[in-house]
Amino acid sequence: MRKTGVYGGTFNPIHNGHIHLAKQFAQQLGLDRVLLIPAFVPPHKFAPDLAPAEHRLAMCRLASPGTLLEVSDMEIRRKGASYTCETLRELKKRNPEDELYLLMGEDMFLTVQDWCHPEVLYSLSVLCAAPRSGDGTARILEQVNRLERAGAKTAVCNIQYLPVSSTMVRGAVKKGESIAGMVPAAVAEYIRENQLYLGCGK
Repeated sequence: MRKTGVYGGTFNPIHNGHIHLAKQFAQQLGLDRVLLIPAFVPPHKFAPDLAPAEHRLAMCRLASPGTLLEVSDMEIRRKGASYTCETLRELKKRNPEDELYLLMGEDMFLTVQDWCHPEVLYSLSVLCAAPRSGDGTARILEQVNRLERAGAKTAVCNIQYLPVSSTMVRGAVKKGESIAGMVPAAVAEYIRENQLYLGCGK
């Protein structure tokens, strides 16, 4: 049985915090691979400065050389809002023997019961969380109790939080500031070459 991590998001753009989280989850959970799955349109948040899907997909590929991290365009090809329940169903259909681990940070983990068809997430994957705040572990453990009572399987990993976000990267680009150290060098070059995030909607 292959242990597959499923790590979705807008990745607008992907940054070093995303890569660090994915690799640490893989190490602590003993995952065989982690699928990075950029969303076509995020269903849970307003994203006025969302880069086109093909650019976000290309940046994910540039950020994940090697064998552990793989990039999937399944949500982009599906078009429309990217619902995790549909993604897990498709992955399970393609790879019925895989054990799926849904990787997320604290914020997403605390709201997962409000996602589309959460019972599908509970039945098809292990919900995996990492804290990103000083008191995050306590909140996560309370949520673990609620989710497990609802039938979910969970795993909590103690992963050092890197203080970088996609919002910070986009803001630095708009101000003409360096994003070295925030994103992989190849991603920084791609953003520069394609003139991404210089203004709203670009």
